[in-house]
Amino acid sequence: MIQNLIFDVGDVLVEYRWFEMLTKDYGLSEAEAKRIGREMFDNEIWVKGLDGGRLSLEEAIHQYELKYPDDVDVMGWFLGNGEQMAVKRPEVWDKVAALKEKGYKIYLLSNYSEELFHMHTKGAKFLDVLDGGVVSYQVHALKPDREIYEILLEKYNLNAEECLFFDDRADNVEGAKKVGIQAIQVTSREMLNETLDKMLTE
Repeated sequence: MIQNLIFDVGDVLVEYRWFEMLTKDYGLSEAEAKRIGREMFDNEIWVKGLDGGRLSLEEAIHQYELKYPDDVDVMGWFLGNGEQMAVKRPEVWDKVAALKEKGYKIYLLSNYSEELFHMHTKGAKFLDVLDGGVVSYQVHALKPDREIYEILLEKYNLNAEECLFFDDRADNVEGAKKVGIQAIQVTSREMLNETLDKMLTE
């Protein structure tokens, strides 16, 4: 019996326009934007540094400058304008609130740096219905490692088999399942809305 719903933030409760930022806003070609994106996101500076809560945005920019001196201008601009990256999903937030009213407990479990998390969730209505949450920068642990799921379960005294987790990444979904949490991979905004609508009518 599912009693607790756990949501990732990025590409679940909000979506990202990082590619549009680099192409439309900054003016890079699609190929250059993809290359810069790989350099930034598929990197220990981002993953363990920012999301792991070990680097501030300013410190991360300095680390990128050392590693990619030719690209630091665009990376610095991107990180300095991080608030432009997130796109609201208000209809999803309304459904989460409706599920809360239906009796579910609502939690967050997300990999995020402190500064970007606050930028991207500022004024977000889903924050008002939360029963709790764990964000990676707070605990220096990251999905899909077992530790961060266990931290959430222990912090709120949750039974894994009573939880359902929504995340856009297959590895994070598998990480949840390994600790006994039921999990769904969110493949699109439309798919998430349909899934939540179905839960509301059950």
